[in-house]
Amino acid sequence: MWFAKKVTVFKRKDKDTWLKIRDVLKTAGLSGVRTGHYSADSLVACGCGPKLDPRNFGAGGYIDREIYFVDVKAEDEERARSILAAQGIEAVVEADPVGKLGRML
Repeated sequence: MWFAKKVTVFKRKDKDTWLKIRDVLKTAGLSGVRTGHYSADSLVACGCGPKLDPRNFGAGGYIDREIYFVDVKAEDEERARSILAAQGIEAVVEADPVGKLGRML
């Protein structure tokens, strides 16, 4: 189980859909599902208060820059996709979720 091959069925900057997918797969009893998120920023804010990013203090408040993903075992990929399709959830794997404006070359 720990060393089973995993396939990514969802990877996108969309927390709401990620939460739905995570809950649906857990309720369906699918084992070996790995969910998580990571920062999309290649550079973090620097300076005296590096944990205080000045971009988060605009009129819109905190900006969610995380990329969310869901991995399932390779043999459960079709089952997971059919479970999500039955719930009307589109599991998207974006090739470049950061986008060309988010990358530092």
